Amino acid sequence: MGKLAVRALCVVLVVVLAGTVFVQALMVWALATDPEDGSLPLTPLRVVTILGMVSAQVALVCVGRLVTMVRHGTVFSHAAFRYVDAVIGAIVAAALLWFAVTALNAPGQRADPGVTVIMGGIGLAILGVALIVLVLRMLLAQAVARDVEAARMQAELDEVI
Repeated sequence: MGKLAVRALCVVLVVVLAGTVFVQALMVWALATDPEDGSLPLTPLRVVTILGMVSAQVALVCVGRLVTMVRHGTVFSHAAFRYVDAVIGAIVAAALLWFAVTALNAPGQRADPGVTVIMGGIGLAILGVALIVLVLRMLLAQAVARDVEAARMQAELDEVI
């Protein structure tokens, strides 16, 4: 991975992380100061938003750690699985939170249930991203196994020579 790509990704991760912290701060402030007007259950939506930002932050930090491992050439190790598993967990948590938002929003959409169906489809798409990362985790496992096998074969070859 090129140095420019790694640096660009790090910049993007930092900007997005800062953005999520900003949104969280706004939601906490809104929880404390802005009363509900009764049209939507704002307090649960705000809490779900704060928790959604936490799941995004977990994923961002873990991706940042994986990028650091790539930069140091240690990504093909068992230590990387911890971060990949955390990313999968964060994505699944985000999907569950999205389903909670869908359920909170559904009573207001009785006249137009298509919005609820679309929101449910978005939740399924988020779960699909978790499945994609799970497949990538399996590819990482194969790469780590091959790396271990190559190291073992190199050690055997060194003994012969």
